[in-house]
Amino acid sequence: MPDAYEPITDGLRRLNHAPAAAAEAALLACCASRRWALRLAAHRPYPDLDALLAAADEASYDLSPADLAEALADERSPGLRPSAPQSAHTALRAAHAAYESRFGHVFVICLEGLRPTEHLNQLLAGIRVRMTNERHAESAIAAEELRRLARARLAHLVTNHPEPDTAVAVR
Repeated sequence: MPDAYEPITDGLRRLNHAPAAAAEAALLACCASRRWALRLAAHRPYPDLDALLAAADEASYDLSPADLAEALADERSPGLRPSAPQSAHTALRAAHAAYESRFGHVFVICLEGLRPTEHLNQLLAGIRVRMTNERHAESAIAAEELRRLARARLAHLVTNHPEPDTAVAVR
């Protein structure tokens, strides 16, 4: 029986040994800040997933406002499964529009670990609560959610994708 850690080891090995451009492209799919992706690519090789995630966290905490804006500009507002009721889609579109109008960027939230049936409630509750934030506070929350998304995407990248340059972001 294969070792439970083989997929991570293989995926991490591919990321560690990918040409710089391929590694950067795969990392940009996890977080669209060029500075973040270049920094992670430059610090390869990573001995394990924990080291990669720690480096990603550190790079995320160092994002400038311009880096954060660059990353947020590439994000898409989280949506619902097509099978969700039309009224839910309508409510979510309206909530996203109000958020984007207020803060100037898409609403980001990490839903990693939640069941799809919980997504709508988390999305709407998150937008409702965060709409009351001041711009500076919301910027910090958006940066934290972006960091959490990048961590989840990195874990997905090194465990599920056969090649770093064909990575598709989990959005």
